[in-house]
Amino acid sequence: MTEPSPSSAFIPLSEGRYLATPLTRGPWDLKHQHAGPPIALVLGAIERVAAEREMMHIARLTANLFRPIPIGELSIEVGVDYAGRNSAHISASLHAAGKEVARFTGLAQRAVDEPVSTGLPGHPLPQAPRSPDNSPPARFPFEHRQLGYFDLVETRAAAGRIFNGPSAIWFRLNHPIVAGEVPSVYQRVAVAADSGNGISAVLDLRHFLFVNSDLTINLLRRPRGEWVCLEARSLLGDEGSGLAESVLYDIGGVIGRATQSLFVRKRERRSGEE
Repeated sequence: MTEPSPSSAFIPLSEGRYLATPLTRGPWDLKHQHAGPPIALVLGAIERVAAEREMMHIARLTANLFRPIPIGELSIEVGVDYAGRNSAHISASLHAAGKEVARFTGLAQRAVDEPVSTGLPGHPLPQAPRSPDNSPPARFPFEHRQLGYFDLVETRAAAGRIFNGPSAIWFRLNHPIVAGEVPSVYQRVAVAADSGNGISAVLDLRHFLFVNSDLTINLLRRPRGEWVCLEARSLLGDEGSGLAESVLYDIGGVIGRATQSLFVRKRERRSGEE
């Protein structure tokens, strides 16, 4: 790597505008971002709008990914579709190079003090296969070829191996999402959750594309701490499609689930390739 290492995924420019750094680079194209960082960036904007209405829990986020997101200047627009006493539906759009590249909907809820009764089915909450302290370091196969997302996060294997079928991988941010800001616990989930199809890949990245066109995260409670675990698997259909699904954990147990719709294709061979 010859690029100087930035200290955050994004640099704020002015209200609603940000500059993406090479720490957002994804595996599919050197000019495009991994979707995790920009999804987390937009989620931060949604959280701020929700907090104005005292809605502090993000119960759901859906990201519809229209186009590849370039590593460059981005702008975010956020609006409230509906706000009631206990929940608010918030939408947002992400723009780059004069085009809308992604659209989002979020469900924010008012948090109340309502402890869970002991003895209920499903409680105490299921735990990740291993804690992050007891999980060895995990490496993506293309790590360190270029500065990118895989430098933004630290990964540890709670079960299985990355890019080798079903696995459970812990994620922790090495750098802030936005320079000068402490990432929220929800942003930490979002930056990891978009990696479900990668950590559970069943196809060879060199010969196949298995790109997600969306991401939906459902959270049953507020996450805690810096670590987020994805227990993920990818399932493929016969029509060039698939689904990646992840159970999400923090150090206290299950926090929710994430799903990604996959577009699956063989890579086109370049001239001279066998």
